[in-house]
Amino acid sequence: MAFEDRTLTCKECGAEFVFSASEQEFYAEKGFQNDPARCPSCRAARKQQRNGAREMFEVVCAECGCTTQVPFKPVNDRPVYCRDCYQNQQR
Repeated sequence: MAFEDRTLTCKECGAEFVFSASEQEFYAEKGFQNDPARCPSCRAARKQQRNGAREMFEVVCAECGCTTQVPFKPVNDRPVYCRDCYQNQQR
């Protein structure tokens, strides 16, 4: 089945957005029956609203020294790691 880009209208904000051929192919592979009803911006906002906005805290990684964000308030006596260093600690 050949897919072609299609222009859809968001039911949330009324903006037009492109439902690309590659997105249509992805939807077909996943077995989704319906086209997206919301534009990517409204989908992202809805997802964040559903998941709740998490408060993030900026920290410096104890291993490599890079600045990163974590979803918890760090305690001064415990080291905090960036994602990569944390995964290396787990190995």
